[in-house]
Amino acid sequence: MGQELSTPNSERLSIVIAGLTNAGKSSLINAFFQKDVAIVSSQSGTTTDPVTRKIELGPLGPCSITDTAGISDTSPLGQKRLEKSRERISKADLVLFVTAKNQEVQQSEKELLAFLRQKKIPFIGVITFCPEGSPLPEAKSGLFQKDKFIALDLKSPEEELKGKISDLMTLIESQTDSIKKELTPVQGIVKDGSTVILVTPIDKAAPKGRLILPQVETIRDLLDRKCSALITTTENLPVLYDSLKKRPDLVITDSQAFKEVAGALPPDQSLTSFSILFARKKGDFSYFLKSLSALKDFPKDGKILIMEACSHHRQDDDIGSVKIPNLLKKKFGEGITISHTKEPDHSISGFNLVIHCGACMLSRKAMLDRMEIFKKEGVPVLNYGLFLAWANGLFPRATDCLPQSEISEES
Repeated sequence: MGQELSTPNSERLSIVIAGLTNAGKSSLINAFFQKDVAIVSSQSGTTTDPVTRKIELGPLGPCSITDTAGISDTSPLGQKRLEKSRERISKADLVLFVTAKNQEVQQSEKELLAFLRQKKIPFIGVITFCPEGSPLPEAKSGLFQKDKFIALDLKSPEEELKGKISDLMTLIESQTDSIKKELTPVQGIVKDGSTVILVTPIDKAAPKGRLILPQVETIRDLLDRKCSALITTTENLPVLYDSLKKRPDLVITDSQAFKEVAGALPPDQSLTSFSILFARKKGDFSYFLKSLSALKDFPKDGKILIMEACSHHRQDDDIGSVKIPNLLKKKFGEGITISHTKEPDHSISGFNLVIHCGACMLSRKAMLDRMEIFKKEGVPVLNYGLFLAWANGLFPRATDCLPQSEISEES
């Protein structure tokens, strides 16, 4: 349980609690965890910033549950709180729509329902302030599908409430088919029992005493598929490779070591990178591949935006601020303009290309939301791994291991 609860939120299914102010949202998350996770008060606007806690839910695996500010908050800071709530709701894998039995259906609730349906976000209704056996107003039960809501009273006796929360958890777990899960790193790429070499450089950028998330997830995915995962550093790769009686089915490398690793392997050895695996896991891979065409005849005065999803202490050879900019100038000349950011904004339309990090700290929904902004503005986008593969002359080799249905003609 402890190891599972250490799973980062980017790799958890996101369950978001949403509804009107004082509908019982904070009481619901407290009941889930049987402790005071969120402050409960009759005063409007008690919940300000979203509150998130981790949980394991049977077939859904690691999940996060987030309590949000009320969608009807009219306090001076209400609009900012509402923006945060909407952001969490739009990236949710499942929404618990909380509505109080003793309140009329509000316009903001109708708007939330319309938003969830438009975005095709699965949701379950939770009708609160509803003691056992009391009739449900048709206006409330009619908001939800017959088998996708539950009525409960958050002030009912402890054992009765535990039973209702257990029923709600069972209902959540039954939504497996309607929740779209991310691909695992090597899903559809390797067969059970394959032998795979993982090249994980230990340099300034490597975290002290541990591996980075894409490497850890790939190792676990290979083990789950009964594969043999052989792990080595760049300098030790030749010795390991030559020691094998049988050629490995695949070599996966850190993208920054593409050139060295490719040079140490036979040209027909199947090769890709952790970042490319995460490009298909997190983003719109077909759009990534189409965006490669932007690298042909790139304008000498072109503008490039390098975007990262997390904060870290930059080293002298940092990939986003040093290595990739140096490669870009080598390829396209000193006349290009390179900018950096962590958040997409209104100025995206001024760029000829976006190069995004591997997005290991973003959920797939969050990354797809970003890519939707780029697509609407007509701005091509690559991730670090795809750009570095191109810069080192490793296309189409770096994507040949992927299912053919995922590789477009543009690559």
